[in-house]
Amino acid sequence: MTEASSGAEIIDVRSLIPAQRHAKIFQLVDALQPGASFILVNDHDPKPLYYQLEAEYPNQYSWTYVERGPQVWRVEIGKHAKAA
Repeated sequence: MTEASSGAEIIDVRSLIPAQRHAKIFQLVDALQPGASFILVNDHDPKPLYYQLEAEYPNQYSWTYVERGPQVWRVEIGKHAKAA
């Protein structure tokens, strides 16, 4: 894991098999402190993850595309400060 210029951790899940990716990402989401974020790097648009995140934690996380493919997608996922 490396640091982005914003200070957010970069989490590259492309090396994980697809079945392990959501579990790993949700571990990271659960560990986020209010106001903190990480950048998810994936080999496809992780939009289904966004819907799952919103279903399980409505309005608690931000989702900002940093890069939109076609080969690499980067999304900054952050925990809202008020979501403590």
